[in-house]
Order: sequence, then structure tokens, then C-alpha cells
Amino acid sequence: MELVNNNYYAGNVKLLDVAEEFGTPVYVYDANKIVEKYNKLKQAFKPANVKLKYACKALNNTNILKLLKNEGAGLDTVSINEVHLGLRAGFSPDEIIFTPNCVGFDEIKQAVALGVHINIDNISILEQFGAEYGNKVPCCIRLNPHIMAGGNAKISTGHIDSKFGVSIYQLRHVLRVVKSHNINVNGLHMHTGSDILDAGVFLQGAEILFDAAKDFPDLTFIDFGSGFKVAYKEGDITTDIEELGAAITERCLKFTKEYGRELELWFEPGKYIVSESGYFLVKTNVIKQTTATVFIGVDSGLNHLIRPMLYDSYHTIMNISNPEGKQRVYTVVGNICETDTFGWDRKITETKEGDILCFKNAGAYGITMASNYNARFRPAEVLIYNDKAHLIRKRETLDDLVKNEIDVL
Repeated sequence: MELVNNNYYAGNVKLLDVAEEFGTPVYVYDANKIVEKYNKLKQAFKPANVKLKYACKALNNTNILKLLKNEGAGLDTVSINEVHLGLRAGFSPDEIIFTPNCVGFDEIKQAVALGVHINIDNISILEQFGAEYGNKVPCCIRLNPHIMAGGNAKISTGHIDSKFGVSIYQLRHVLRVVKSHNINVNGLHMHTGSDILDAGVFLQGAEILFDAAKDFPDLTFIDFGSGFKVAYKEGDITTDIEELGAAITERCLKFTKEYGRELELWFEPGKYIVSESGYFLVKTNVIKQTTATVFIGVDSGLNHLIRPMLYDSYHTIMNISNPEGKQRVYTVVGNICETDTFGWDRKITETKEGDILCFKNAGAYGITMASNYNARFRPAEVLIYNDKAHLIRKRETLDDLVKNEIDVL
């Protein structure tokens, strides 16, 4: 996003033109930025045999999936419906890993039938899997390394109180289950959380996985999940991908020599790839001044972008209708009958009713976490591709809200 002649552009497309053509609220994604971030990450882990499995829970529009597939990405899925979305987008089953949590065994069986990689994160399912398939179907095991990492407790997944993964302290039990059912374990996996800055966290987890790998002679890959930090505001420290890549690659290549053969190195980036590509455009409905605060009330709310209320996340908010105006202090709020504050006491250029505001870093966990709360429609989505804005999801209508209802009165 850059300012040219008093207008903000994503790629070569003026964002105000997008708001004018498609209306607001609208999510806008820059395809070039997505490709750039994917390739930067891919490059960072050379010369290791790295496979990037895009975590589609971050943004699962079919066009985004196809874009990344064309770049050579695989897919990380966490529900059977995400698996189907991946297959629908053209991914082959062997390019997809399925890592559900607390699902019934029937869902695992559906995924097996579709031919995707199965990643198991609890002993109960592992026992059922072994009883059903023995060594006929390979699986990966997700271990919980008991590492507290991540920018928020709600997105830290590798600590001792997390519901995710099999505790590393239960490894001996896991090995007994694997042996008794003759299970073919071809991968080990961990994911410690999101917004991780320190390469040392990954290296600490790597050592735990490498140590565990010695008990599994038939591995073909080791999966480190993801969690790379992106910048949400000016001055934010981010994950140094080059430093991390060099450190992990060096250690992984050393381990594969000890293990006796080359292993693929898997990562599952989601937010890192799509977050900075996304812009959320909203319209100013009202300017409301109270005795203490000046509010900008916009035509959206936590039903469209819940992260600020759920995770206390920070999104830079800009008035793209008046980019070089005098700065004022505003609190930006939504139109939901609930406290839905996007940002307190923000310096934003002077704003009037009708102005278009832009939320940066809105590509990840925006539309995928959106809802119809207050019977509001979910927004449209637009992809800037080949220097043109393309509508990739229509705005919902009243028919969409009621189409699954059954009238019995």
C-alpha cells in the first residue's frame, strides 16, 4: 500500500476506486504481496528440502488457495470441510495435511478415504486409528513440546495447559500404542503458537522433535508448524525469517545425517503469508462526540473483524479519503449492538461522515472469523490480480441469511 498523488494504492489499483465499485465493507487482497511473502519464506530455508503447507484457516477463499497452489504450496487443514475446499481448489490429496483437534473418529475416517496426510494429536484417536488401519495408512503425530510461546495466551498452543498435541512426557505411552498396533508413523509435528519472534523457540522445539524422532525409524518429514510474527504497527519487531531459516536449516541438515537419510522440513504458515496483503475498507457512518471521546462509527463491527475484541490485536487505521489532512484523536467503533471497538484514541487524519477508512494487515483471520451477528451480512472480497480488482466473493443478501431456515409456524 503506497500513497501516490494523494491516493492510496494496492498494487496499481486505487483503494478508493475499489470502495466505489464494490461498496463497503469490503476485504481487499493484493495477490503480489501474497506471492512475495510465500517466496521469501521458501527462500529462507534453502538448501533444506522445505515444504510450505499454507494454513488455510487464515484465509480460505478458493482464489487464494489456487494462487498459492500455483506457487507450489501445499495445504494445512484443520477440518474436513477445509480438506474439501483444498481438493476443490485443485490440491492433490498428497499435498494436504489434516490436523484436526477434538474431532470424532468418523471425521478422521473421511479424511483417510480422501487420501490426505493424517496428523493425530491425542492418544485416544491414535489407538482408534491403529485398531482401524494398522500399518496400512501412514500418519503423523502432533507432539506438545511444553513451550510457552506466542503473542497472546489465546494463540499459544504448545504449553502444558494447551488442548493441542500429545504431551512429550507421554512419548513412551505413544510408542507402546504404535508398537502394539504396528502403526506407520511417517511424520512428527509441533506448533507452539503465533507471533513468535525468537529463533531459539523453534530451535528448542526442534531439539525436542529430533530427540523424539530417534524412536521413529520410518519418518519422511518433520513439521514445525508456524507462528512467524508480522508487523501490525510502526516499530513492531518481526520474526527475522532469514536468521530463523539459516539456523533451522543448519540444524536440520545436521540431524538428517544423524538420522541416516534426508527428511522433508515442513512449515504451516498462514498469517505470515496473507496478513499484510489484506486491507479492510469501511465507510464512516457517524462522527459522535461525547464529553470524553470523539467516535468514528463505521459500517462494520466485530461481526466482520473480531480480532481487536477477541485478541486485543492492533490494526493500523487510516482515512484514505483524506490521507494528508490534519491528525485528530478518534476512537473507531462498529455498528453492532455490543461493545465493538476497533481502536482506542487513534491518531487519524480529520474524518467526516462518508469518508473511507482502511484497516491494514486484514488478510488473516478476518473473513474466516466473520459472522452474521445482529443479522448483518458478511462483506464482499476483492482480489487485486494482474493490476485489476476482481470480485472473488459477493456480499451476502437476506436470502443468504434465511436459506437454511425451515418454517414450521
